[in-house]
Amino acid sequence: MAYPATFCLTMQLLCLTLCALCLSSSAFTSQDYSDALEKSLLFFEGQRSGKLPSSQHLTWRADSGLSDGSSSHVNLVGGYYDAGDNVKFGLPMAFTTTLLAWSVIEFGGSMQNQTLQNAKSAVRWSTDYLLKAATATPNTLYVGEPNADHQCWERPEDMDTPRNVYKVSPQNPGSDVAAETAAALAAASIVFQQSDPSYAAKLLQTAMKVFDFADRYRGSYSDSLGSVVCPFYCSYSGYQDELLWGASWIHRASQNASYLAYIQSNGHTMGADDDDYSFSWDDKRAGTKVLLAKGFIEKSIEEFQPYKQHSDNYICSLVPGSPNFQAQYTPGGLFYVRSGSNLQYVTTSSFLLLTYAKYLSSNGGVTTCGSSTVTADKLIALAKKQVDYILGDNPAKMSYMVGFGNRYPQHVHHRGSSLPSVHAHPDRINCGDGFQYLYSGSPNPNVLVGAILGGPDNNDNFSDDRNNYQQSEPATYINAPFVGALGFFSATPQQPRNCKTVD
Repeated sequence: MAYPATFCLTMQLLCLTLCALCLSSSAFTSQDYSDALEKSLLFFEGQRSGKLPSSQHLTWRADSGLSDGSSSHVNLVGGYYDAGDNVKFGLPMAFTTTLLAWSVIEFGGSMQNQTLQNAKSAVRWSTDYLLKAATATPNTLYVGEPNADHQCWERPEDMDTPRNVYKVSPQNPGSDVAAETAAALAAASIVFQQSDPSYAAKLLQTAMKVFDFADRYRGSYSDSLGSVVCPFYCSYSGYQDELLWGASWIHRASQNASYLAYIQSNGHTMGADDDDYSFSWDDKRAGTKVLLAKGFIEKSIEEFQPYKQHSDNYICSLVPGSPNFQAQYTPGGLFYVRSGSNLQYVTTSSFLLLTYAKYLSSNGGVTTCGSSTVTADKLIALAKKQVDYILGDNPAKMSYMVGFGNRYPQHVHHRGSSLPSVHAHPDRINCGDGFQYLYSGSPNPNVLVGAILGGPDNNDNFSDDRNNYQQSEPATYINAPFVGALGFFSATPQQPRNCKTVD
């Protein structure tokens, strides 16, 4: 009897994972990962802007931002608030969408049906908004305004600050935010290819138009809109990495040869030759290399062979004992990059480890680290250690996902969660009146289920303090890649801590 290729690959991954889990004993069961996955998706409901649907599960939230865009005579209702504020930042929202879509593409097949539908709904809530931002006016892309919002501590349902909108255009280019939007729309088109082909086609067509705009009118949105987007989400890495990332996603979604030619012609000037050791809303180089390496690993596309080598360099930098090891880990074993919102780098690296392991498993490939090799099962084990740390297997015995486990942070830096809900306190709480809740020592009255916070410092210390936003603030781009990682582990039988290898 012949089995489908996807079934065989799934079984290969299962065997590799069981091996990896015997090497790294498990603090959690498959059901624990499934629970965490469902909660990680609930978090996105807590970040919703716009008219909430009847299916909303986090019922302490209500409609908000229903006139967004009206000051510029466009409809920009919807999308996500990026973190603990009430702003819809274009660059991190688009990156969140790309990573949510990538999570579904790689690991959606491991999710239970209802969970998969929730994941796709999370993607669509964002793409519906990005389509509006990208098509409201020809040759423009709209982004939000943060400065007034950051002077207030108020619920999104009460917002009375100016909801100014800004746009990138031929005169004020923003290749970084535009190309990331193109990547998001292209990746999402793959997600909906089977279930809603007409929507998928619209996403891909719009992605191509937005990418053409990004490439034709080159420049960084930090230069065009610096007073608005900086210091919040300055594009420190420039826009070249987003152009290569966007082209790579459109190529994967469309298989259009012109995008392959673009990658070949422009890759060397857009970061293809650089080894970068972090992956974030700002810097896409490591993610692009893993994405393109798939073409060489699985299809032997020679043009993508260099991306396999650079992907190996990135992966090897994370592996303790590797000749190329560069990463820093805390005493408790957490990957550590910097003090502000460090868990964003943990979730992105864990996702890339698992995705690369999946690609390698398709043909028995390995990661080459100098004269040594690292197998896919070791990548899985390394990713699992990071995932488990976030969920509570750490020196503090604290889950950094709100609502998961017996002990998790109570003082989350998040406006809507820290203020009484509109159902509990129907009267408006004005801009300045909300600060009493920011400075309160009481736990947040509304549990922001599934939110992953910035996390502990380089010595595994964490301050459960609402004012310590570097550690206590959640963000959509922290959760998005974690959806994929949890999708992978939720489908895999877990070995207990006393697991023994069989000779």
